[in-house]
Amino acid sequence: MSAPGDTAWTDSEGFRGTMTAEEDAKWLQWVTHQFKTIAGNDGEINLQDFKKALQVKESFFAERFFVLFDSDGSGTITLQELQEALTLLIHGSPMDKLKFLFQVYDVDGSGSVDPDELRTVLQACLHESAISLPQEKLDQLALALFESADKDCSGTITFEELRDELQRVPEVMENLTISAARWLTPPAPPRHQRPPRPLTSAYWHNHRSHALCLAAFVGLHVLLFALAASAYRAFGASVMVAKGCGQCLNFDCSFIAVLMLRRCLTWLRATWLAQVLPLDHNIQFHQLMGYVVVGLSLVHTVAHVVNFALQAQSEASPFRFWELLLTTRPGIGWVHGLASPTGVALLLLLLLMFACSSSCVRRRGHFEVFYWTHLSYLPMWLLLILHGPNFWKWLLVPGTLFFLEKTISLAASRMAALNIVEVNLLPSKVTHLLIKRPPLFHYRPGDYLYLNIPSIARYEWHPFTISSAPEQKDTIWLHIRSQGQWTNRLFESFKKSDPVFCGSKRLSRRLEMKRSQRKSQQGVQPQPIDFRASAQSAVASSKEVTVELTSYRPEGTLWREREGMVNTGTKDRTRALRQAAAEDRVLVSEMCSENHQFCNIKCYIDGPYGTPTRRIFASEHAVLIGAGIGITPFASILQSILYRHQKRKHICPTCQHSWRDSGQDEDMKLHKVDFIWINRDQQSFEWFVSLLTKLEMDQAEETQEGRFLELHMYMTSALSKNDIKAIGLQMALDLLAKKEKKDSITGLQTRTQPGRPDWNKVFQKVAAEKKGKVQVFFCGSPALAKILKGHCEQFSFKFFQENF
Repeated sequence: MSAPGDTAWTDSEGFRGTMTAEEDAKWLQWVTHQFKTIAGNDGEINLQDFKKALQVKESFFAERFFVLFDSDGSGTITLQELQEALTLLIHGSPMDKLKFLFQVYDVDGSGSVDPDELRTVLQACLHESAISLPQEKLDQLALALFESADKDCSGTITFEELRDELQRVPEVMENLTISAARWLTPPAPPRHQRPPRPLTSAYWHNHRSHALCLAAFVGLHVLLFALAASAYRAFGASVMVAKGCGQCLNFDCSFIAVLMLRRCLTWLRATWLAQVLPLDHNIQFHQLMGYVVVGLSLVHTVAHVVNFALQAQSEASPFRFWELLLTTRPGIGWVHGLASPTGVALLLLLLLMFACSSSCVRRRGHFEVFYWTHLSYLPMWLLLILHGPNFWKWLLVPGTLFFLEKTISLAASRMAALNIVEVNLLPSKVTHLLIKRPPLFHYRPGDYLYLNIPSIARYEWHPFTISSAPEQKDTIWLHIRSQGQWTNRLFESFKKSDPVFCGSKRLSRRLEMKRSQRKSQQGVQPQPIDFRASAQSAVASSKEVTVELTSYRPEGTLWREREGMVNTGTKDRTRALRQAAAEDRVLVSEMCSENHQFCNIKCYIDGPYGTPTRRIFASEHAVLIGAGIGITPFASILQSILYRHQKRKHICPTCQHSWRDSGQDEDMKLHKVDFIWINRDQQSFEWFVSLLTKLEMDQAEETQEGRFLELHMYMTSALSKNDIKAIGLQMALDLLAKKEKKDSITGLQTRTQPGRPDWNKVFQKVAAEKKGKVQVFFCGSPALAKILKGHCEQFSFKFFQENF
């Protein structure tokens, strides 16, 4: 089946509208082959086979499609019936497809659709799109779509009324399709990706620092090799190769440590060198140098082995081959003839470190193996000093810097243990930690730190982005997604420590806790929220689900109370939204406390360290793209923006008129920020929905043209608007969002878009705004990073990716 949100039949231009005779013949041949594979000997498909092959999440659509495909009502589908139905959907005009859609909605076959039939279809659409809404919200969606389409108020929707309603959205009518199983879809022709064009200006714009550094790296190696080899040209080719590789290894084995000096790199980010050096790719260069060291070491070793073999065969040599290779008797080396034994030991250590550094070791629950074997750099440096007479000279400066940084980091991290004061267990196994902030811990938005929790693993340090703003003085926030062994242990340890989650009386304890909270909350009056204050309380730390829980409140009282607010003036609406958010604090605390714990767990942190996102405030037009938990660096940045905007805001005590200072911070050149958050499921939006709500409310008084920040939400599991299985739902969500000024999925004012972004359209819109030089910042999967990087090169946008 096509991935959710994909429209398999519109991927290829050959299957839009009318196909050529050759394409039609190939498609019929494909369908016949696939049908015979599923149908078997009897040549027919029953309902169960159809459901299994279609792979839909909700059986409603499988049953409706089966009934419509089964034109003779025999209870099975023949090859001819299947071909006729698919021909209609692929060859047919938009009106033919629309008639098929109407028949899907007309469950009882009466020729019209009543509200209950529409509700049944929308419920199936929700399941297909992996969207969970309460029954009351489903009723509101069904009524919104029904009232919009039922123009004559007859109580039913006719085909003509549905057609008129859909014609209001011409782009949907033109591309109406259905995501079916692959056995119904012809194989798409291979997509020929454009080969990289390294000589274009766009490519050079994003890669010039890499190319220059690589050129300098290669040039330096050629120079070192040539100088060392030429000095030993009288000793033969094997010695020349060995000495040339050895000189290159002197540089590589000392400089490779410089690439991991995180404090030095963080300092360099604040200088002009950040524009010249590819500081964001230090780990990639570190890995590259590791490969180079292994390669040169092998060549160096082979060259010496050849030289020793030639010496052993010489009658003038008193030593045998194994003595030259493994003992100190020949006196090779500058320290008691240790060159050969230390060389063997170095090669063995290097190969062990190289093998244990592979991704299959690091990412499959064996981080300790990677960590401890990587510490062998200390004995390796000692052996290198004994092995090569000049290595200590190369190591002097880098080694001094390395040990100074390690000493400072160790002293700073172990000087005093910190405490994890609060924990929130969020959807999709995300652990939200609140750590008491040290007095001298100064960081910038988007920075990251290394975290050590001895109760989880005594010697493991893992990097995590700081998700709180620097203006938040008391605590540091971390949002940690459970994706590996350590992060899973972290989540499970807090889950098990919470008595609500375990034990034979789990539900009884939960009910008792809720009732006690209700009693304690009686008589509590909602107070206005000061968003400039740092959100450190238990309620604030749990507000990632505030809007979600409010929007889905079963009683529905808040919905009815707020419906009268949406058409008021901007200032009144802002005030109403803030008052509503204050009221929600009581509602949220009841449900969030089940996953919320106060604690006092010892931990250590090392940092902060800078990332590419430090450049955001120096940008003119920043596009922030977060995929899933990749939002964390941008959460810190968006909070910092919110604090800075609130700091510039003034309110007249007499008339309550508000205004902002026209000037900007000296270190903030931003004219526009586009924030794009892509999540697979609905629950993931709960992580930071309260922060996004605050940002929307902060801009509620601004005009559309004057808004500094624009939000874009995408849910990839939701089917696109062009899909027959989702078109009604998406239209209903659009109608209800316009009516309530609020998205039904997240509770934000920004409408959540189904499927994946069309990056070409997104970047075209960004380029057309002409708000200044565009820089794109991304945190997420490497696969999506490659796609975005290609689009940025096409539009000449600068691209930065978050890397640890």
